[in-house]
Amino acid sequence: MNSDRNVDRQRICEAIPHREPFLFVDEILEWTDGRIVCAKTFTGRETFFAGHYPGHPLVPGVLLCEAAMQAGAILLSRPWADVAGRPGDKTGSGSATSHGEAAESGRCEAPVPVVSQARLVPVATRMNDVRFKRMVRPGETIRMEVELTERLAEAFFLRAKVTVDGQVPVRFEFACTASKVDRGGTL
Repeated sequence: MNSDRNVDRQRICEAIPHREPFLFVDEILEWTDGRIVCAKTFTGRETFFAGHYPGHPLVPGVLLCEAAMQAGAILLSRPWADVAGRPGDKTGSGSATSHGEAAESGRCEAPVPVVSQARLVPVATRMNDVRFKRMVRPGETIRMEVELTERLAEAFFLRAKVTVDGQVPVRFEFACTASKVDRGGTL
């Protein structure tokens, strides 16, 4: 991994609680208050390819949606800091990122995100108008563009488009909220 990707990996891990093997964002390409663009390369080493499908590996459509929703969670990590009662902390961690051995390896060694510290987790509450249009294969890089379209209190409404080389494998709308979790993990 190059150093820019390592910095991105730390920013990603500071923003959301997702970790390997269920982290589907490699890079942050753009990030404004209302829009984020991220990328993920599927190497072919991911375990799901062994069963989806043997001899004809494809990225499951639901994981393409998950990748876009994780990008959306990164986008929303700043407003969630407000929901968590930490209005001064817009980064998700409140501390500087360490660029030592963990950053060089690309592992997530970032502090626990504010959302998790406050016992809040990003939870998808709705997916609408999901349209699959193209298969994604090992070795391809997806680009996830997610836009915040509306916020109603603690509910966030977003629009996602996933592309590969300018073609659209999936587009959809979704909603999510920052939900409180009890010690047993129940929402």
